[in-house]
Amino acid sequence: MTDTVLRIDYNELPVTDMAAAKAFYSAAFGWTFLDYGPTYAAFENAGIDGGLRLEAKPFPTGALILLRAEDILDAERRVEAAGGTITLREDYPGGRRFLFTDPSGNQLGIYSLHGKYG
Repeated sequence: MTDTVLRIDYNELPVTDMAAAKAFYSAAFGWTFLDYGPTYAAFENAGIDGGLRLEAKPFPTGALILLRAEDILDAERRVEAAGGTITLREDYPGGRRFLFTDPSGNQLGIYSLHGKYG
């Protein structure tokens, strides 16, 4: 089945210090966290699903907005056909995703809970 409309489904915030970020978001907003190893923590109670991703520096365009696709290869073709540039493909525990930039340089991502790239 091919998705006709992809909706925003997840939001990632790049952080340079996981412990400090978790302490901040917990104290400031009451978020709780589910750790997926030392470099990733999903946040809960935030109104939208998302996570904190440990990075050496913040993403070029701030928070990473993720859309969910059933058919990630179809989503890749659609992004490229519309003028987007895929910048990263990666597997993660439970699925795979790719990051891309739109024609204005905004970075977004699309993920799937089905299969792996490699």
